[in-house]
Amino acid sequence: MNKNKTNWVAVLTMMFLFGMISFVTNLAAPIGVIWKQAPGIEGSNFWGMMGNMMNFLAYLFMGLPAGRLITKFGYKKSTLMGVGIGFFGVFIQFLSGKIGVGATLAGLPANFFVYLLGAFVCGFSVCILNTVVNPMLNLLGGGGNRGNQLVQIGGTFNSLMGTITPMLVGALIGTVTAQTQIADVNTVLFIAMGVFAATFVILTFVPFVEPEQATGADHKVKDLLKYPQLVFGVIAIFLYVGVEVGIPGTLNFYLTDTLGTANAATVAGFVAGTYWFLMLIGRFVSSFISGKVSSRAQ
Repeated sequence: MNKNKTNWVAVLTMMFLFGMISFVTNLAAPIGVIWKQAPGIEGSNFWGMMGNMMNFLAYLFMGLPAGRLITKFGYKKSTLMGVGIGFFGVFIQFLSGKIGVGATLAGLPANFFVYLLGAFVCGFSVCILNTVVNPMLNLLGGGGNRGNQLVQIGGTFNSLMGTITPMLVGALIGTVTAQTQIADVNTVLFIAMGVFAATFVILTFVPFVEPEQATGADHKVKDLLKYPQLVFGVIAIFLYVGVEVGIPGTLNFYLTDTLGTANAATVAGFVAGTYWFLMLIGRFVSSFISGKVSSRAQ
């Protein structure tokens, strides 16, 4: 009885973390609208998307260490580390509205580099949390179709936060001008830090049964690349990130530039949020399919 209850608590916790991953990741694109208009950047989509770039670049450095963290410290401690790192990543982004404001570095706003550092640190956080959440939900579901189904349901929560985040940030920004600064979205950053802090405290006291981990040799990357399903999986997830993050991010930029209305950022945020909402519907439907059809067949 207690074991079942603990597993249910763990499932809900993982679902919530899935949402947090999306919330932190999807802050970058709407905030990039602000940086895109900053003096020295002035309309560059490349620099505007750099927050997303730094967020995902962190995966390259943290992917393997995140797996080793779980092996050494277990799922709960690794989750707490990820949440704690996420808090400091958002805090650094908040500091970008205080440090280096008005100064330039290499022809770009000096505080922009502070923001990029924060986005990079947040990338460490979401990489750790992704490494925990996906296998954990699969294990809690007992693997197979049921485990895959829980991952799909978690993806639905992920899309829910992906829907809300650009809408919320866009509403706070409203009209974007050269004078618009990251401090204008401090409310969202405070919410993010508050959620991270509350999650850290709650997880500290939540009963959490560690699943058994497979034991074996620590394989090198070149050994793992011998498995074709891994290679194709890497290619697939690379393309998927473009669909999931690249399209709504650039859509947000395009609409903000071309609408020509006083609340262009708000409208663009709601359109990007609608894109995520439609992905939410797809994932929700997929969760029913995944309970009956194997992932291989899908």
